[in-house]
Amino acid sequence: MDPRSPEPLASTSKAGEVVHIAGVDKTFVTGGATLTTALQGIDLDIRRGEFISLIGPSGCGKSTLLRVIGDLVAPTRGSVTVNGKPASRARRDRDYGMVFQAPVLFDWRSVEDNVKLPLELMGYDGARRTARANEMLDLVELGEFLRHHPYQLSGGMQQRVAIARALAFEPSILLMDEPFGALDEMTRERMNQEVLRIWERTGITIVFVTHSIPEAVFLSSRVVVMSARPGRITDLIEIDLPRPRDVETREQRRYFELVTAVREALRRGGADTGVVEPDSEVGLASIDRTIAEGGIG
Repeated sequence: MDPRSPEPLASTSKAGEVVHIAGVDKTFVTGGATLTTALQGIDLDIRRGEFISLIGPSGCGKSTLLRVIGDLVAPTRGSVTVNGKPASRARRDRDYGMVFQAPVLFDWRSVEDNVKLPLELMGYDGARRTARANEMLDLVELGEFLRHHPYQLSGGMQQRVAIARALAFEPSILLMDEPFGALDEMTRERMNQEVLRIWERTGITIVFVTHSIPEAVFLSSRVVVMSARPGRITDLIEIDLPRPRDVETREQRRYFELVTAVREALRRGGADTGVVEPDSEVGLASIDRTIAEGGIG
């Protein structure tokens, strides 16, 4: 087990911040021997209600950073506070919901019962569990499938059930670790739109790990660009695309400019592999050429 850092006695976070990360390193050790330095010198503040994407090459520590925020992995050095509390306290207070790349649903339970599961563990009474599960399934537009089982649903629908379950106990932060990475491109785009709709309706803070530059730009308030291992934050890019965002957003000049800005930030940080470049049907060279010629917008 990783050694746990002492919990700070008082919060150092600023007003309006939901996550405050200061000087975080993470080294994985086995038998006293250092195996991997995954994170180094991470400083990051996340404001309440933001949609933050973490992007970088494979193995750069994006998922490790997400797990540090969620207190699933302890930092080797530095501190993390969430809602003004140490991350470990925030986890015990159930401030987090988490969605992984695989939905991790139980096939022997109905869709409704999968969403109810965390509420059962928290001791909600039956009527309250049912009402909340139905509310969340309506939110993800799966209310008519509550009696189905996960194996009867598509991959995208299963992820929507996982999102409903993660939101069921009303966390203030949703941590999403490449939740759409296994989906086909068209389903992924629909799920991008779906998660934005849920984010806009709930006002929840979302921290989202992705390998896809277009996905990060389309979804985010800010994109956190990370270097190759050991993972460091090399850039923070504000995404000033207007909201609400839809399919036309992906055709705007500013969208392509921001995709290029994130790509160039990754290259400056030494991240030249493992990241999905812009939409497959439009190569980077043609995007840059079209922007230069004024053909978009």
